[in-house]
Amino acid sequence: MTTSISVRSATLDDAEPIALVHATSWRETYSRFVDDPDTSPWFVVEPRIAMWRTNLTEHAFSTVVALDGDDLVGFGAVRPTPPSPSDEDPVRPEELTMLYVLARAHGSGAGQRLLDAVLGDRPASLWVAEDNPRAQAFYRRNGFATDGARSSFGPIEQSVRMVR
Repeated sequence: MTTSISVRSATLDDAEPIALVHATSWRETYSRFVDDPDTSPWFVVEPRIAMWRTNLTEHAFSTVVALDGDDLVGFGAVRPTPPSPSDEDPVRPEELTMLYVLARAHGSGAGQRLLDAVLGDRPASLWVAEDNPRAQAFYRRNGFATDGARSSFGPIEQSVRMVR
């Protein structure tokens, strides 16, 4: 179990380690949703490196990283809630778009430290796989509740929105 977690703002130098954690944590969490995790494009690191270089260069998100010593073990990202296709007002002003921690760091406090650093106690929305009880319990402990909205993304057929 990881015990010495620190959190800081992400820098451009973090693009590759974030991409690796992003792809690895997706594989650890969502590989059960695909027929062959070894060939699924959702778990490939290389495209995520370019994506993260762009995200960090353009400040697309407010992004923080969790480190265990020098090893990046998680990251969290928040952005203003994008407009909806129906032009409705956003359900919350901000969206927690990503909060991923490697399985080896689960239970270390990394997720909580990331959430506290990137969002604090501000109102926000997020999407989580319906079939991810661990993540939903974490968000409930932090004041989030499902609001009935549903969606899908990539290999995740059913996601639910949580808000606080």
